[in-house]
Amino acid sequence: MANKTVEKLPEATILFAGDSGDGMQLTGTQFTLATAYAMNDLATLPDFPAEIRAPIGTTYGVSGFQLHFGSVDIRTPGDKVDLLVSMNPAALKVNVDRVKTGGTILVNSNAFEKRNFDLANMDSNPLEDGSLDKYRVIQVELTRLTRETLKESSLNQKEIDRSKNMFALGLALWLYSRPVEPARNWISKKFAKKPDIKDANLELLKKGYHFGETTEQFVTRYEVEPAKLAPGRYRAVVGVQALAMGLVAAADKSGLEIVYGSYPITPASDILHTLSRYKHHGIATVQAEDEIAAVGVAIGASFGGALGITGTSGPGIALKGEAMGLAMITEMPLVIVNVQRGGPSTGLPTKTEQSDLMQALYGRNGDAPMPVIAASTPGDCFEVAYEACRIAVKYMTPVLLLSDGYLANGSEPWLIPDSDSLNAFDVTFADKPNHKVDGEDVFWPYLRDEKTLARPWAKPGTAGLEHRVGGLEKEDGSGNVSYDSMNHEKMTQLRFEKVKRIQQEIPATEIFGDPDGDLLIVGWGSTRGAIEAGVTRSIAAGLKVASIHLRFISPLPGDLTEVFSQFKQFLVPELNNGQLVRVLRDEYLLPFEAFNKVQGRPFGPSEIAEKVAELVG
Repeated sequence: MANKTVEKLPEATILFAGDSGDGMQLTGTQFTLATAYAMNDLATLPDFPAEIRAPIGTTYGVSGFQLHFGSVDIRTPGDKVDLLVSMNPAALKVNVDRVKTGGTILVNSNAFEKRNFDLANMDSNPLEDGSLDKYRVIQVELTRLTRETLKESSLNQKEIDRSKNMFALGLALWLYSRPVEPARNWISKKFAKKPDIKDANLELLKKGYHFGETTEQFVTRYEVEPAKLAPGRYRAVVGVQALAMGLVAAADKSGLEIVYGSYPITPASDILHTLSRYKHHGIATVQAEDEIAAVGVAIGASFGGALGITGTSGPGIALKGEAMGLAMITEMPLVIVNVQRGGPSTGLPTKTEQSDLMQALYGRNGDAPMPVIAASTPGDCFEVAYEACRIAVKYMTPVLLLSDGYLANGSEPWLIPDSDSLNAFDVTFADKPNHKVDGEDVFWPYLRDEKTLARPWAKPGTAGLEHRVGGLEKEDGSGNVSYDSMNHEKMTQLRFEKVKRIQQEIPATEIFGDPDGDLLIVGWGSTRGAIEAGVTRSIAAGLKVASIHLRFISPLPGDLTEVFSQFKQFLVPELNNGQLVRVLRDEYLLPFEAFNKVQGRPFGPSEIAEKVAELVG
């Protein structure tokens, strides 16, 4: 240790990559936990292969986990990485372009052999052919060191080799001065009933950490000081967890039972898994036989006086379309969660994209307007889930909540909110007739609240409140089936107006950056971090630029005309081929310029900054 120096860094980005069976997600998760204990700000980007157990050593079986952490404000999982930990040649081939020039690549040199080169379609050994000359390459015999450490273990060869990720984790924790105790505690708890596996993993974790201290391959280790976060209680939260807790908070504040109907689909399945653990909070979960049944369960729950929720991804939204129209025309409170992924069809099922916006706005037969609300960070998934439930009940309407694979699987430090700070969530059920016909008291299910245009919510079985529901057009007020042409037009306009009135719930649009700038960047969903980091870089470079971020896509905020009038140029970055940009051009008749990326990965701040420089630099 006497020869080791410590270099302080404001931030760092690490990428763990290997085969699906190499435990890269586990390694990254445990490094993230240690980073949270070190009180750094952070953002993560898990990267899963689509194939289930792809052939070992192939490029399409590579799994990765990227983590950006620092003492500064961290908004994204990072651009180029400082350290790539590569467990085999395929992982190196897939990810080497993500390493910054001069960055470090740590490889398991035991895996760099001809058989693995052939599996990865590599013509030569990158450790010898000069292709890695612009990087600092550190070769560590992870497989040999793991086998040597566990040579007295009762584990078989396969189990031993699968444990090498713990050696790599220990080494990475040492290199970046992370606490090792969280990983120790996790291993001890996880494998408490499997002492041989527990002891082996603990020993490898220790050996990896000790290897960093003693080897001459590392003369410098790095230290990242704690971030200056706002006071409060924090936890590292994954977007899916935050979304589930937002639904639980809605159940608690409203007093409603929540019924979540879902059919498994990547990357939305984890919402069902997470919510199933909250039965004691009034959450009922149903794994239905298909997407149509899942939304039917949710609609039935709302009709019965609970709050129905259903979750899926883009293909599931297509299947749910007719039932969503039913919820819209019956004006039932319902929340539909779409964790977007690359499309069309099965597309890129484990990669992120924002390509379902048009589907959310218009993907139903007839004029079927619905509020559309989008989360912007993993932690923001909590607030958006809560708000979607509140809007659905207050306005008696289905609400579409858009997340995506990056938000669902990514994590960040989350300041746990005080429940008293959440918006009031009052629920009123009709309990008596509300109209007279020929002097007789009757219940009309489509008499509307003057402010919200919401119809009353009547639980089945309430005496005197019998009424019709169904997919046929309703008569204004009475709810009787009506084929009258003028009534249909009136009801269509009322449903549009009801969604528009949600504008009264939308706070004033906040401008990030230079409010007197030349260029305004307009974003939605998971692009927020990259956009704001890009704006910060552009301002530091002397450019006059600002950004706004839209939580509500339908209705759009009512003050956007005024905001747009302050700027000359407009840029709309999206992880699709240009969808919000079309909506904005149509609505405001301004020259919004599209900036699109459909690669299954989020924007990096440098991409935003480079585009800004191209336009105004």
